[in-house]
Amino acid sequence: MQPTIPFVDLKTQYKALKSDIDARIQKVLDHGAYINGPEVAELEQKLAAHTGSKHALACASGTDALLIPLMALGIGPGDEVITTAFSFIATAETIVLSGAKPVYVDIEKDTFNLDVSKIEAAITPRTKAIMPVSLYGQMPDMDALNAIAKKHNLAVIEDAAQSYGARYKDRKSGHASLVGGTSFFPAKPLGCYGDGGAIFTDDEKLLKVMKEIREHGSESRYHHTRLGINGRLDTIQCAILLSKLGRYDWEVEQRNRIAERYNKAFAAVNKPDFQIPVVKENRLSVWAQYTLAVGDRAGFQKKLTEAGVPTSIHYPRIMPDQPWYKEHAGTCAGPVTTARWAADHVISLPMYPDMDNGTQDRVIDAVLKALA
Repeated sequence: MQPTIPFVDLKTQYKALKSDIDARIQKVLDHGAYINGPEVAELEQKLAAHTGSKHALACASGTDALLIPLMALGIGPGDEVITTAFSFIATAETIVLSGAKPVYVDIEKDTFNLDVSKIEAAITPRTKAIMPVSLYGQMPDMDALNAIAKKHNLAVIEDAAQSYGARYKDRKSGHASLVGGTSFFPAKPLGCYGDGGAIFTDDEKLLKVMKEIREHGSESRYHHTRLGINGRLDTIQCAILLSKLGRYDWEVEQRNRIAERYNKAFAAVNKPDFQIPVVKENRLSVWAQYTLAVGDRAGFQKKLTEAGVPTSIHYPRIMPDQPWYKEHAGTCAGPVTTARWAADHVISLPMYPDMDNGTQDRVIDAVLKALA
């Protein structure tokens, strides 16, 4: 029996970068500045340059990377934030933690991203922001989103937790609206070795407020001018990210190569409710996930497991149907039929930049046999 394929292979990635990662960690251990060490500012400068943003702010998690902008914009009790019905719970969670109410909109069936055509119908006098999610590594229609936001005087906060390095036309994820927040959770396309995140903006005033919120609301040490959180990113995690950033563009190229091989292999499958991922013409995905839709998901997943191919479901329940949120927080702006369909049918295959053709062929073969 062949060994199980990894769903995400961080071990091989580490081996490729081992000498550099180890040296950078050792440097932090030697200078001892574990909080706000020099690697933090270095990472922020390089992230900003890589995205084209004027500013990047490293923070403790992708969740903080969404909560801090909401707090900085003064969004709170009585306010509404429009978002997708189909995402990881952190998207809705941060809106609720800010004191505001999430208003869920349905998704596009081909990209699984927020259906921009349904946003205006969800706007009320209480709406203060739109939080689109760049799901599975692909950005939504940011031009249309920003136009709606401008028309109604709303902020756009991109949830870029899965899309660092993605492009919409000539703009990188995180730098296509007022502010964007990404995640460096280990399994993300650019991941550290714990929790981590970053916020991007061109707005100087917003940056100043977010920086203070990240540091317990302090303008200077022991001088707290606003409510804040402990949202700093550890220096060691910044050192790891600096090493990984060095080969990240190559990794994005490899993810796209692997996705193209998957698409080519599955393009001729004709089964009810079967769907391969769609990337719009003017976009570059970083393929945080390679996600199919299948009719009999339970049966399909069982066959792949038996073949030694791991799968994951992102996500089996939409946010407004999560037990606590259903009872306490949020509302749907119209039917979310497509989101519920996606929750019942999506399934993700192994995707990582170091996957060789032989390993991928095993996945492809198992998928085709499971569908036969």
